[in-house]
Amino acid sequence: MTKRPQLLILVFCFILAASCDRKRNDKGYEYFPDMAHSLAYETYQPNPNTVSGTTMILPAPNTVPLEMVPYQYSALPEDRDMAAAQLVNPFELTEEGLIRGRDQYKIFCAHCHGETGNGEGYLFTSGKYKARPASLLSEKMMSTNEADIFHVITVGYQLMGPHGHMIKPDDRWMISMYVKKELQKQ
Repeated sequence: MTKRPQLLILVFCFILAASCDRKRNDKGYEYFPDMAHSLAYETYQPNPNTVSGTTMILPAPNTVPLEMVPYQYSALPEDRDMAAAQLVNPFELTEEGLIRGRDQYKIFCAHCHGETGNGEGYLFTSGKYKARPASLLSEKMMSTNEADIFHVITVGYQLMGPHGHMIKPDDRWMISMYVKKELQKQ
């Protein structure tokens, strides 16, 4: 009877010792080592197959990611005027579109421009951002169209940085529609 608890303690200690990592990257026993150790090069690992000798390289010049349409207007004031005159919101006004626009506005815009668009978002009222964001209810913003708002979201304007790389084009149009129809009540 006395050997059984000692044997259990010995087995427990053996299992405990065997389960400890020898180093941080060691995952223990591997059932399929070919799946645990990729043959592909890691992102920052040297790679003898490329000219630069690194794995992470820039895409070829003048290439465009799949399903991505380049935006043809720059952040210049002339291009803002052209975009406002030439672009047209491809979406019809629907309740689902306004809900999507409201949701995207709350994610990307409300922290600066405020829930109601008055320019008093949390980042400004908390003192984390010293410059007051533009009020979307100002006379100047009330006179703009959805295309102008879409353009400013895409390439930025003055202190506002570009958000085109963060927000899908469809969602930018929905935000523009939400600002005009719900916040500005036009």
